Amino acid sequence: MDIISELRTKAKAKVRRIVLPEGDEPRTVQAAAILTREAIVEPILVGDPDRILKVAKDKAADISKVRIIHPAEDPRRDEYVKTYFEARKLKGVTEDEAAKQMEDPLTYGIMMVHGGAADGYLSGADHATGDTVRPALQIIKANRKAGVVSSFFIMVFPNKAIGENGILIFADCAIIPDPAPANLAGIAIASARAAKTLCGFEPRIAMLSFSTAGSAKHEMVDAVKEATRIAKEKAPDLQIDGEMQADAALVPAIGQKKFPGSKVAGKANVLIFPDLNSGNIGYKLAQRLTGAEAIGPILTGFNKPVNDLSRGCSVDDIVTMAAITSMQSDITL
Repeated sequence: MDIISELRTKAKAKVRRIVLPEGDEPRTVQAAAILTREAIVEPILVGDPDRILKVAKDKAADISKVRIIHPAEDPRRDEYVKTYFEARKLKGVTEDEAAKQMEDPLTYGIMMVHGGAADGYLSGADHATGDTVRPALQIIKANRKAGVVSSFFIMVFPNKAIGENGILIFADCAIIPDPAPANLAGIAIASARAAKTLCGFEPRIAMLSFSTAGSAKHEMVDAVKEATRIAKEKAPDLQIDGEMQADAALVPAIGQKKFPGSKVAGKANVLIFPDLNSGNIGYKLAQRLTGAEAIGPILTGFNKPVNDLSRGCSVDDIVTMAAITSMQSDITL
């Protein structure tokens, strides 16, 4: 069974409520029909029911069993307005502005997760990352243990000798441009915990650099060393090592030569890039040059599951990301 089929099957074990606030977006409506038919998650569409049903008819998508929430008619709306106002009043938000904000389906979806009416949130098919992440940061907030919200990709390579039977975790490739050592440590730990839950393997985390075990001296190397120290201290149960170059992380013979004694070198399945430049470039090079499939970005570090879609996503992408969002409820940081 391939990783996408595995993710969908695992999600079926605990069918959770995932809110899709872009309720009348055609791919989202089609995905909701599939998610319901295959009992992967319980999707909740947010928006005007008439518009949503028209899209469903146009796309021949059976959403007769899909719950639709119309914010203007939802009995919880007043509760969400009050909660949003209390959370944002110190930032200058008035009660009238809080009420107005509840007209935004993305914010409304976040309030549903915050209030317990949904277990996770998935958006972005028709909105920029900032529109998806901003209300989540304001209301759901980052988990204190994680310290920072970041992202990772599940990279699936045709060559099964790479990583864990052809699977590697790449982080962070989408969110934090220049993480401080403490944040980089948080990225490593959160990505590893997610890898274990989603992919089912024991993570072996390589903190990547242009140096291996002190082979080069530079302040950027020092930052990765410090991140490695912090990560090991915070998560002694995880196999984490660094700093190391990518070849030392992935190739057993090179790992043994450059970093003798390391339990990670040459066997890494989680790669932590030192900054967003290297992470973003790295995953796109791997994708284009090797034919690897990139699943994500998957967000981690929030108090509750929140994910962002690419605006170029397919219906299948939405289905898979909904399954992943559901499974993230089981991740303990």
